[in-house]
Amino acid sequence: MKLYYSPNLNPRVAVAVARHLQLPLDFVRASPRHPAHEAAFRSINPNGLVPVLVEDDGATLWETDAIACRLSALAGADFWHLGARQPEMIQWISWAAHHLNPAAGVLYFDRIVRPTFTSERAAPAEIEAALRNFRTHAAVLDAHLAGRRWLVGGQLGYADFRVASALPFAAGAGLPLAEFANLRRWHDQLLELPAWRDPFAGLAETTP
Repeated sequence: MKLYYSPNLNPRVAVAVARHLQLPLDFVRASPRHPAHEAAFRSINPNGLVPVLVEDDGATLWETDAIACRLSALAGADFWHLGARQPEMIQWISWAAHHLNPAAGVLYFDRIVRPTFTSERAAPAEIEAALRNFRTHAAVLDAHLAGRRWLVGGQLGYADFRVASALPFAAGAGLPLAEFANLRRWHDQLLELPAWRDPFAGLAETTP
């Protein structure tokens, strides 16, 4: 079984899940948009993006959340919460996708990704709006985390990884984590997990 990845936001989460669950996957670093790889890569993901999970029978699964669900099932773990906690977990996954992570993503892209290929930067008004939106949504998360160790049911789960997608890049992206004590304390706990702190540690630079 192979997991194709890159060091960017979403693939980082998928690799962190796999390594936290200690699954024996082959990790393949991919450049799906490289002209030499693009046509072949679209045969396993028509979107031309990573992460992609390729099972031993050739079946493919793309999108980070779907891959995390599958990996948790393979591991026989409750990392992808089931039962009564599942709706709240999905609530936070959805919230992150529509609120916190888009705001953080603007800052991540402009300050970390964009400088790798252009000297152009986003308009100041766009950055100001992203910072304003990040602060608004981070305040919601900070309030929820008051008195809580983890997001859902007092137990570490996939919602913690997914909501925190952009936070390992906070310094480079200029995310104002210092303003949110509960959020910072929660992410510091995540950083105690080797799989979250450095999901790529020790992975061979295997390419397709």
